[in-house]
Amino acid sequence: MTLYAFIKTLHILSSVLLVGTGFGTAFYLFFANRSGSVASIATVSRLVVRADWWFTTPAAFIQPLTGLWLMHIAGWPWRTPWLMASIALYLLAGACWLPVVWLQLRLATMAKEAAAAGTALPPLYWRYARYWEWLGYPAFVAMVGVYFLMVGKPALPLP
Repeated sequence: MTLYAFIKTLHILSSVLLVGTGFGTAFYLFFANRSGSVASIATVSRLVVRADWWFTTPAAFIQPLTGLWLMHIAGWPWRTPWLMASIALYLLAGACWLPVVWLQLRLATMAKEAAAAGTALPPLYWRYARYWEWLGYPAFVAMVGVYFLMVGKPALPLP
């Protein structure tokens, strides 16, 4: 296997982990929240945080490192329009993801405390859950756009 093929494989696998874990955990927390079960929400939110630390975070760092390495090996110039657009979309997704990480930590803590006390989730939980959800939509759409650009490498006009 050539160095390029190896780095490209790492890039693809980390993108699958990044988007797959992000979408999967969002799916489960979204529906756990709608279940109304504080115990379920506490369990799922704890596991969502764990999945983010174990899978999403490493993949989020591997992606730009392997992407830049591939650019270098392949000789793609920085001003290649599809590359500039994909980097911009990745940064947009990251700008949404960073507050989501903080929100998920807070959601998990509030759910754990409510489950331990046998109480309902506080109104702040539901406000943070809305923010978490609203930030997830543009992040997911941005990552779908990155996939489109990476696979298709469309000829885009220069900005």
